[in-house]
Amino acid sequence: MPVLEVQGLVAGYEDAAVVRNLSLTIGKGEVVVLLGPNGAGKTTTLQAISGLVQVMSGSLRLNAEDLMEYSPTQRSRKGIAHVPEGRGIFAGLTVAEHFRLGYRGEHLDADVAYSYFPPLAGVANRLAGVLSGGEQQMLAVGRALAREPSVLLLDELSLGLAPLVVEVLLPVIRSYATESGCSVLLVEQHIHLALEVADRGYLLVNGEIQMEKTAKELQDDKVLIAASYLGKSEFAASNGNEE
Repeated sequence: MPVLEVQGLVAGYEDAAVVRNLSLTIGKGEVVVLLGPNGAGKTTTLQAISGLVQVMSGSLRLNAEDLMEYSPTQRSRKGIAHVPEGRGIFAGLTVAEHFRLGYRGEHLDADVAYSYFPPLAGVANRLAGVLSGGEQQMLAVGRALAREPSVLLLDELSLGLAPLVVEVLLPVIRSYATESGCSVLLVEQHIHLALEVADRGYLLVNGEIQMEKTAKELQDDKVLIAASYLGKSEFAASNGNEE
């Protein structure tokens, strides 16, 4: 049984659908990468799952439980942790204070974050606003891990970071998924690095899933990788289906 199951999702903003008839699943301990060009609907998909954008139709299930009527806060309490593009940390709080800042009655286990990101322990009393970009991203992800989620949604971890930093972050995500059983849905512009740690991938173009393959199959398919950066017409042409 999938931990997260999305079926026939239609979602967007002000009644304008950005993603249409989108279906995907993630199993326990699985890392799934969502590929696609800019504007394909990847961020909207993550936001729909966490409850931040309007879902017009379709279904969302976490461990077979219907999520549609739950607010973003309720979904978080159910076990969905979302690290948005831009990190979502508080510049005026220290690293340690981030782990004391939870929803009412929620306990964040800072030791989990420090165990996966040891550099954070060394800057625990430092304001988040003066951390390096890599340290800030560790804090954002570490705070999500401290919730010990069932599902982790990660939107562009590498934004504004050097590839060498990303090469450190992504294997940590892989280790956490394997060791904790957390299901991970990852949006990442460094496709090759993401596929190194992923189990499967979906290609999203113009709001619709075009293909699902294993990470190994995607790594071996150079045409498909190129198509993930391009639009629908280029994807069709590369497969001999001119529109």
